[in-house]
Amino acid sequence: MLDGDGAPGAEARQKAMNLLVRYGEALGAERLVDTNNVTGTAGSSSTFIRDYYAKDGDGDRDRLFSRFDLDSDEAADHIPVARTFTCHLQTRIDPAHAEMMGTPSGAVEFHQESQAHSASLGVNLLNTCTPYANGNVPVKGEHCAWMESSAVVYCNSVLGARTNTEGRESTAAAMMTGKIPYWGFHLAENRFGQHRIQVEVEMESVMDWGMLGYFTGAAVEEDIPVLTGIEAPASLIRHKHFGAAAASSGGVELYHVAGQTPEADTEAQAFGPNKPALDLNFGPDERRRTYDTINGNAHSDDVDYIMLGCPHYTIEQIWEAARLLDGKRVHENSALWIFTARQVKDVADRNGYTKTIEDAGGVILTDTCSAMSAAVPKGTRVAATDSAKQTHYLPAITGVEAWFGSTQDCVEAAITGKWKGEAP
Repeated sequence: MLDGDGAPGAEARQKAMNLLVRYGEALGAERLVDTNNVTGTAGSSSTFIRDYYAKDGDGDRDRLFSRFDLDSDEAADHIPVARTFTCHLQTRIDPAHAEMMGTPSGAVEFHQESQAHSASLGVNLLNTCTPYANGNVPVKGEHCAWMESSAVVYCNSVLGARTNTEGRESTAAAMMTGKIPYWGFHLAENRFGQHRIQVEVEMESVMDWGMLGYFTGAAVEEDIPVLTGIEAPASLIRHKHFGAAAASSGGVELYHVAGQTPEADTEAQAFGPNKPALDLNFGPDERRRTYDTINGNAHSDDVDYIMLGCPHYTIEQIWEAARLLDGKRVHENSALWIFTARQVKDVADRNGYTKTIEDAGGVILTDTCSAMSAAVPKGTRVAATDSAKQTHYLPAITGVEAWFGSTQDCVEAAITGKWKGEAP
């Protein structure tokens, strides 16, 4: 492929392989590894990117893909269909609610053209940060090339598949070639635990797991933690919120829960030849300090905006939100937005959950979130969310205050317009 194999699209694959070779050499990888599972943002770009490359006469979709996704100064005229199974992550736009989110109409049209182009290349438009909850579920040991920090940590830790946190260029190149550099978390010897965190409190809720994740990421940064002392098995939702928080406060891409996750049947297996470099405890004091840290940006109890769905809500979480909102009404001074994948919303529609939420004054959005779109309801000063990750990002991205609490705390804030959440 690097030399040009003469097949249709050979020029684009040659550029993709050139990128992977340069990337692998920079990383110190000795070889490439086959992958049949790529998850990225192939073909997505903004009107700014379009206009930037249009100055050089590269407004054509394939040439734009070559320049932007394959990091190629010399654009290829034809991008062939993907050689490997590829899924699209979340985007910056929900076309169905573009006006509400303040998205210019021209950006929506360009976005829809981008999506159509991606689909023509064989990219599956899941448009979600939770591909593992929406049809893309790799198995233990499977080599993947994934973007999105919260998806990567779930893929590595809960599924036991193998991926590093890739970028749009490396995932686009992997999509064209079915290859990715064999380094980092693709190697078994790099997947053993490095630090131990003894959990000394009951992990009874999604909120508990979010706080534990935030504490863990801040403590170990990019290293691999092994959690011990957790007896009750955790659900997909709890792992989802833990990993997203740990990847936000730190840079965790892989963790083990002794006795639960695929590569940690025992604590000894999780650590392998390693000895814990750090031995930490997560008890009542640490939990309270973590709660205070996450909520350190928030001051006013007048809540303008409640955001649920980071990472994207599962159908179980939408069911819970609908149950809490049934017969209630969102306060006139507040807005409730719930983000999920389109296929999950389809199920919510069929089950009447969407109607329940809309009758209460809430809205279910798809494909994006407030962090990706940098969009909040007009006039928002104070937000509330049940996601430690989103509480971490919203103030920096949108300039608002942000409260963190349970789903029930957030729905109560939506109904009353006041924050009444308390530390556990």
